[in-house]
Amino acid sequence: MAKDVESGREHGSEYSGKDYRDPPPAPLIDMEELRKWSFYRAVIAEFIATLLFLYITVATVIGYKHQTDTKLGNPDALCSGVGVLGISWSFGGMIFILVYCTAGISGGHLNPAVTFGLFLSRKVSLIRALLYMVAQCLGAICGVGLVKGFQKAFYMRYGGGANELSTGYSRGTGLAAEIIGTFVLVYTVLSATDPKRNARDSHVPVLAPLPIGFAVFMVHLATIPITGTGINPARSFGAAVVYNQDKAWDDQILLWIFWVGPFIGAAIAAGYHQYILRASAVKAIGSFRSNA
Repeated sequence: MAKDVESGREHGSEYSGKDYRDPPPAPLIDMEELRKWSFYRAVIAEFIATLLFLYITVATVIGYKHQTDTKLGNPDALCSGVGVLGISWSFGGMIFILVYCTAGISGGHLNPAVTFGLFLSRKVSLIRALLYMVAQCLGAICGVGLVKGFQKAFYMRYGGGANELSTGYSRGTGLAAEIIGTFVLVYTVLSATDPKRNARDSHVPVLAPLPIGFAVFMVHLATIPITGTGINPARSFGAAVVYNQDKAWDDQILLWIFWVGPFIGAAIAAGYHQYILRASAVKAIGSFRSNA
């Protein structure tokens, strides 16, 4: 196990040094988790949080499209509604709120791509990662289903909040937008929750939901015009299942852009954070040489 020791002297002055050890990596398969109530409580928390996330955000999208519908006879329709900025705030704000509420229970993933990135970083076991992803997808379906149940006419008229590749953009552009957007999100999650950083600065765990929410907000501003912003396979899958129209349920677009894209972005972010920023590869080589 790699160990980082912070020196007690700097520029001739002394301060209270602090030894730091990386926490042990999560086991690949941990069957003991299945016997713990805390594990199932975490899965339930992911389900409910993702349900609330999709309900609020998709309802915001539907409301905005209704307010800006020029066919309703409102001369100021194009100037009404919350706009792209408001939609972005809806997604980023809900992530901030829900991560803050569930971080101490499940870690506040709410996103299969985030869970995948944390799994690759050995923060969660394979069993936990898979059940989290199932709970997130089911929560997303239920959340969007509530929006459809409460306002079915508006829901079907205004696209159901489903992610679609915008006209004029190629699939390659959409895939790149999802990869880069998810990279920004997962990189922010890993940086904000880095245990070494938390050990140094006690305020970091409290503030972690804030940069994560802002990352979601900024990515939405950049990618709403391209794909409607996925960066969350559960969000894209849930909306496509409930809306159930051909364009939203296009197998190629839904699979490659809104599933493979975020997973690639999460994998790149996990590798960059672990092996470049935290120098895990260098530490492993150094440990191997010292033991040789």
